Amino acid sequence: MKNTYFSLLGILMSVSVFCQTKTEGKILDATTNSPLSGAKIKSNYNQMTSSDEDGIFLLKCEENMTLTISYMGYETQTININNCNTYLNINMKTSDNVLDEISLEGEKVPIQDLEKPRSEVELSVNELKRGTGLFLDDAINANVPGVTMYRRGVSSGQQFNIRGYGNGVGFKGANNNFDGQGYKVYLNNIPITDAEGVTVMDDIDFGSVGHVDVIKGPAGSLYGLSIAGVVNLQTNRPKNGETSLEQKVLVGSYGLASFITQFQMGQEKTALMVNYSHQIADGFMDHTASTKDFLNMVLDYRPSDKQFISTYFGYSNSYDERGGELTIDQYNDFDYSGNARYIKNNAHSEVISFRAGLSYNYQFLDWLGNTTSVFGSSITSNSSSAAGWTDKNPNNYGVRSTFDLNFELGTHFILTGVAGFEFQEQRAQITGYKMIENPSDPEGYNMIGETKSNQFSDSKNSSIFTEWTLNMPLDFSVTAGISTSSMRIQLENRLYIPNSTNPNVVTANYTDLFSPHIAINKVFNNNVSVYASYSKGYKAPVSGNIVLSTSGTLNTGLVPEVGNQIEIGTKGNILNNKLQYQFAIFNAIFKNKFTSVAVPLDINTTAYTYIANGGKQNNKGIEVLLKYTAYQSTTGFFSNISPYANTTYSDFKYDDFSYQSLNSDGEAIIADYNGNAVAGVAPWVVNAGIDFNSNIGIYGTINYEYRDTVPFTSDNLNYADAYNLLNSKLGYRFSLNHFDLDVYAGVNNITGTQYYYMLFLNQLNDAYLPAPYEANFYGGVNLKYHF
Repeated sequence: MKNTYFSLLGILMSVSVFCQTKTEGKILDATTNSPLSGAKIKSNYNQMTSSDEDGIFLLKCEENMTLTISYMGYETQTININNCNTYLNINMKTSDNVLDEISLEGEKVPIQDLEKPRSEVELSVNELKRGTGLFLDDAINANVPGVTMYRRGVSSGQQFNIRGYGNGVGFKGANNNFDGQGYKVYLNNIPITDAEGVTVMDDIDFGSVGHVDVIKGPAGSLYGLSIAGVVNLQTNRPKNGETSLEQKVLVGSYGLASFITQFQMGQEKTALMVNYSHQIADGFMDHTASTKDFLNMVLDYRPSDKQFISTYFGYSNSYDERGGELTIDQYNDFDYSGNARYIKNNAHSEVISFRAGLSYNYQFLDWLGNTTSVFGSSITSNSSSAAGWTDKNPNNYGVRSTFDLNFELGTHFILTGVAGFEFQEQRAQITGYKMIENPSDPEGYNMIGETKSNQFSDSKNSSIFTEWTLNMPLDFSVTAGISTSSMRIQLENRLYIPNSTNPNVVTANYTDLFSPHIAINKVFNNNVSVYASYSKGYKAPVSGNIVLSTSGTLNTGLVPEVGNQIEIGTKGNILNNKLQYQFAIFNAIFKNKFTSVAVPLDINTTAYTYIANGGKQNNKGIEVLLKYTAYQSTTGFFSNISPYANTTYSDFKYDDFSYQSLNSDGEAIIADYNGNAVAGVAPWVVNAGIDFNSNIGIYGTINYEYRDTVPFTSDNLNYADAYNLLNSKLGYRFSLNHFDLDVYAGVNNITGTQYYYMLFLNQLNDAYLPAPYEANFYGGVNLKYHF
């Protein structure tokens, strides 16, 4: 009897197991039909698995189950399971298949973005090409709430201001107007931000960028020393299964012209893109001409389903004249003749650079993968301004390695994580010169005179980071991460000064800079998420901050700035996935803010100036982003009409912040900025527009921007007026046999508004870097041949 009982029990258990229906399928490359091993499959019931060597996967089937399939380099797919007995053949498309076309169709926030508990905006070709496509600030300012991008000329001096954190400190107030600091910029996983934390983008070919990802707020847990945020740039990638040659020509007002030749070849295991660009402009004001040549090459190779190798090579030769800042009176009088001191010194920025990187991804196991990138750059640059001439020759190199991990912790609990490190070193020779009148041509440009400084710098920074997310039932997740970063700067003075007792070598070390990140996230029906997060980041001093000018000794009292941010937000797709939205409210406090201090040594001695930690900023803000697919049709005249809008409200104030300067008698005066609005930030910024596309090939866009009045001195005594901008673009594209043709024309500043590219902060009387105050036009032709 007992044997019979156990036999029946065994049969019942077998039947029970058999009745637990499984969903089975296969993951394939849509172009080559080859299996993809290691693809991640996740269900809305928090099950997770990976495809095997043959691309096959198996999951327990649940009622109303939805699967999300992701694989590096491919578009993420979401599939609803209606019948558990249906075998799934899932064809994955490469993620860059659409990067080379202007797609004006409706967008949807992917499930993997809903699972990110942070404010992050991604720009595709649609946003990047609403204007000329040559200047990234056009796209950033119109499409990324909370972020402003400036430029000093036609195509130079680009800088970001992310949630009120601008650049470093200068010796005339609370901001440095000459370089970008506090954020990190990457191009194809290669840091553009150097080892010292300074970002110069004169040599970046923004016309070849096909994707931009902006992370707002401290991002130290994954990126080390990034107190303000991170900007990731990706160049266009070849289409899989296609070989093409394309010629692009664009001309516009003020002598603007761009000529781009691009070859793309995408095969089963190999993809190659070679891009050459020549860009020129006369500029709209005196002494602002620009000439640039770029050569970029991307080579991708997939030797097996578990391996992926990507290489990047870039060369640039960039020369931009600087007309200098206009005074307040010049700007108000529409006198755009430029700054006489700049023009007399032939002010300019010349950058010749080489960048290269190699990235290798290997999927060791279903739960373990690694991506390691090695990179290097060599730059030769020289620049002149009202203050003199500077030669700089930095060589920068480093490595970044990340391990991706995922574990199933029983039923409905999944732990995913990343752990890795990044290291950079830069060795640079920097020489400064005075400029003097040319005796053979007194009316012409000044010439290089005696040497003012000769310095060799060796800068190193490193970070070790890890971040983990625990996915729990009901689509809850908790994220926790931390990094530790360090910065080391060594300066060697190579200028001989007789009888000087200043040290020849000065070294500063900033270590144990811990940056945590904690967040909780809830996803509703794979369409909407709500999150709350806390993050922390640091900004270490740069070489110009760490030395006392009079003694040449280390500024020992200076400590890194620190930023703490609390953010609550939501993002998703509503109204039948027609409306994509993001909403964030945040409070970011930046402590130990750098400020300059001017000190009289004694009654008979010249004063000196040094950098100190002077207070903090309390930045509170609200950001909203909306994209709506109002109309779609395959038969009517319009195939798609998509309005969009975003707005930013910024309540940014100085808190216990002071600046010490000297009056005409050499006496120290302390300016107290406590409670003042942060200079350079508009309280309200609004962008709105509409994209449309027709079934006969006509497409276009209209966009509007409003920027509120802006204080450009920290004492809040000087404000730049608010302005409104209206831009539009209209084009026509069609395909015939092997050819694709795209013809377009556009106009910027339709209403002839006076506005600025950049405000110089706390540097009176110079204040404005103006933009054209008249409507300016452009047009272009893109012709592509498919082999």
